[in-house]
Amino acid sequence: MINKEFNLNVNHYVSIVTVNYNGLKDTLLLLESLKQYNTYPSEIIVVDNGSKVNEAKKIKETYPEIICIRSDKNLGFAGGNNLGIKIAKGDAIFFINNDAEILDDGIHKMIDSLFSNDEIGALSPKIKFFHPPQNIQFAGYTKMSKVTMRNFLIGFEQQDQEKYNNRKETYFLHGAAMIVKKKVIDLIGGMPEIYFLYYEELDWCQKIRSAGYKLIYEPGFTVYHKESQSTGQNSPFKTYYLVRNRLLYAFRNIKGGNKYISILYQMLIASPVHFIKFSIKGNFKNAYSIIKGTISFFVMNKY
Repeated sequence: MINKEFNLNVNHYVSIVTVNYNGLKDTLLLLESLKQYNTYPSEIIVVDNGSKVNEAKKIKETYPEIICIRSDKNLGFAGGNNLGIKIAKGDAIFFINNDAEILDDGIHKMIDSLFSNDEIGALSPKIKFFHPPQNIQFAGYTKMSKVTMRNFLIGFEQQDQEKYNNRKETYFLHGAAMIVKKKVIDLIGGMPEIYFLYYEELDWCQKIRSAGYKLIYEPGFTVYHKESQSTGQNSPFKTYYLVRNRLLYAFRNIKGGNKYISILYQMLIASPVHFIKFSIKGNFKNAYSIIKGTISFFVMNKY
């Protein structure tokens, strides 16, 4: 059991890192919410991750106190965050999507929770959808099946209820908002950049747990997320990376015979079902992305 008593006398310095990719409007709204509500000792780092125009320059003009760094190339979700990690000075790093906002001064609750126990390596706050009715997006994750790789977001699309206010251990954190102790990152390394987009935070969470640390869902603080602003819902781009990276996650993290059973399940059952569904709807670009993602996985791993 995790100790529920927080050490409120501990003072820490936090690095807040967000990655911007052609999302200036959302990023400025996030920064405005942090400026308005966050009073915790912190630095804010914005990584402009290969936007078509130099949005870091525009962000710096609006918020000169913000640390902005520019990558001329899109390095993906992990690569962009890793640039932030390299210059972060905090003893904890709070990763938050640029299409999210905070609506109260509750970051200290998340920090207190993170440092309340040496066994805790990282945590995610409660995450709600930004747009009304602001139902829950994340209140923890269930355990992932070693064969089907299915798991569920606890509370997903449900109205907030008292049962979602219990602080508890979770199998994974949510990439839209997660805070990690710097000493844990120093131990396990940065986010795995091989994924580019999707599944990198699950792989990273697996590394944190394998290093002996616990992952916590902390409902004392809430982040509001606009969801998939940069990739679009059910886009071929998204489908490609989900298919490829689901296979890649299985290859990297599932052990023994279950690894190959899981890969075969994805290839022979899950992917064909989705291929047929997309094809019936006439969505041939997404159907093709399933094939493309599968082939890419094999090319990456030189099967």
